[in-house]
Amino acid sequence: MSFSIEGKTAIVTGAANGIGLAIARHFIDQGANVMFADMDEDKLIMECDSLDCPQARYFNGDLRKKLTIANLQSATIDAFDRIDILVNASRQVLPSNPLEPKADSFEALFQQNVLANLRLTQSVAKIMIQQAEGSDEISNDCIGSVVNLSSIASDRAHPDLLAYSVSCAALNQMTRSLAVSLAPDRIRVNAIAIGSVMSANLQSYLKDDDELRDQMAEVTPLGRIAEAQEVTEVTQFLAANSASFVTGQILTVDGGRTLIDPMDTAVH
Repeated sequence: MSFSIEGKTAIVTGAANGIGLAIARHFIDQGANVMFADMDEDKLIMECDSLDCPQARYFNGDLRKKLTIANLQSATIDAFDRIDILVNASRQVLPSNPLEPKADSFEALFQQNVLANLRLTQSVAKIMIQQAEGSDEISNDCIGSVVNLSSIASDRAHPDLLAYSVSCAALNQMTRSLAVSLAPDRIRVNAIAIGSVMSANLQSYLKDDDELRDQMAEVTPLGRIAEAQEVTEVTQFLAANSASFVTGQILTVDGGRTLIDPMDTAVH
């Protein structure tokens, strides 16, 4: 089995900061061609300019729009001729107010965290299938890999994060369903459910709140908050042939946090 993604072409969404950026930069270091996709054009330009290599390109746009998805794919094909890996790392976290529909973030988060990922995956999968049809090579190897970035919030209820929790649960089920649907076409679909990892969202949430940071580390068996880079090699594993018989799985990266009964942490 090979962990190599050298020469592969990947689209990484949410690549302007946080975990998405860490994954995109790691893939570049591993020899992959990477299309950095995000809505923050200034940050994308800065990051790709800092890399200064032809394997890194960027695309700016709102992936909730179908035309933007088509343009992203065209830009990737124009730059690298093919698409082998899709990492849906773009996530949005907003507070929910279920009693005030106008203020609730449910529809916005479902569009961003579920539907945008679904549409992009469906569209990229068609390209992967077309690429395989145009190849003379006959193999049982998978022709493409999709990795979705989810959260342990899918299994943990939080009073202020109803919309985010539901969107993550939907993303997990979408991962399983697409894995089954795309398996005959030899496309694998998996997800990574992150816990206390220093994403851009978590960094903003913990800003100037050392007490909350300490509490979060305390309820994590490994006793700390992970860095974004600690998700990158897990993503590479799922994207590469090393995970050739892994599909439809939700791989949890949380330092053991979901293993603990909340009452147990309260007692101690």
